[in-house]
Amino acid sequence: MTFSEENYLKSIYHLTASLDSEVSTNAIAEMMETKASSVTDMLKKLADKDLVNYKKYQGVSLTDNGKLAAKMIVRKHRLWEVFLVEKLNFSWDEVHDIAEQLEHIKSEQLINRLDDFLGNPTEDPHGDPIPDANGRIIKIEKHLLSELSENQMGVCVGVKDTSSEFLKYLDKQEIALGSRIEFLSKESFDLSVKIKVDDRELSISNKIASNLYVKLV
Repeated sequence: MTFSEENYLKSIYHLTASLDSEVSTNAIAEMMETKASSVTDMLKKLADKDLVNYKKYQGVSLTDNGKLAAKMIVRKHRLWEVFLVEKLNFSWDEVHDIAEQLEHIKSEQLINRLDDFLGNPTEDPHGDPIPDANGRIIKIEKHLLSELSENQMGVCVGVKDTSSEFLKYLDKQEIALGSRIEFLSKESFDLSVKIKVDDRELSISNKIASNLYVKLV
């Protein structure tokens, strides 16, 4: 596959995961920042390779071959993110763009050795699951912080927004994967949330709370 074909597969995979349904060409065009006509041309090529199910005006879904191919691209991306953070000391807000380039390396042997070298991690630095060599994913039960009730306690296990700006904000607030967060209260006026992170009390916006995943403890 070309880099462009891989990028399309990955985008469809992410859209399908979040929508849990077939996705429209417009949704793909928005994510890929391109024209709907360009998306249509690419979908026809992917359909010819048995990577997507595509019928005009009926949405798009990945075939079994397409799902596995997309998972392998995601696997490479997330393993490289782990490597960059753990071995090269990049911060978690710096690694996405670099991993976007490294995910197109073709060598399966290299990726499997990288996986073993890293100790076969199941999550990337943002808490997203890493598919194994067969495409299997270990999922954990997690909730958005904004969905918790008063006095519930959770451990930060991931972020919904992986933008550099959001991750830098979390660094300033000393919120990271593994942080213990107690949900104290929610303001009815603007839905802002008061939390306790370890021993510190903070007030955060609903937008922030809606982008943090926690596992209840």
